[in-house]
Amino acid sequence: MDNLFELQMANAAAAGRSQGAPNTAAARTETEARAAAEEFEAFFLSQMLEQMFSGVGEDNPFGGGPGEKAFKGLLHEEYAKVMAQSGGLGLADRLTAEILRYQEAGGGN
Repeated sequence: MDNLFELQMANAAAAGRSQGAPNTAAARTETEARAAAEEFEAFFLSQMLEQMFSGVGEDNPFGGGPGEKAFKGLLHEEYAKVMAQSGGLGLADRLTAEILRYQEAGGGN
């Protein structure tokens, strides 16, 4: 199971680098590791929300338009940040533990 998780993390990191994901430089404290994990989870959730809302029609009171298209991505990012800070999918907890474990093993240097 750990091998599958590590493979998924490596794939996510590679995909994130090509899409401008948040910086995952070595964290010096648990607080920094937690912040990096929440930032990654927010990025992941933002990408997920983009896909979820892409199928939603624009039959709402605002009716779409260029303004809505311009700010839709920002709205999804804010939704994702709030979701990640309030627990989200639980990725931040697992990622924090993995970041700290990786650094203790000497991989973060």
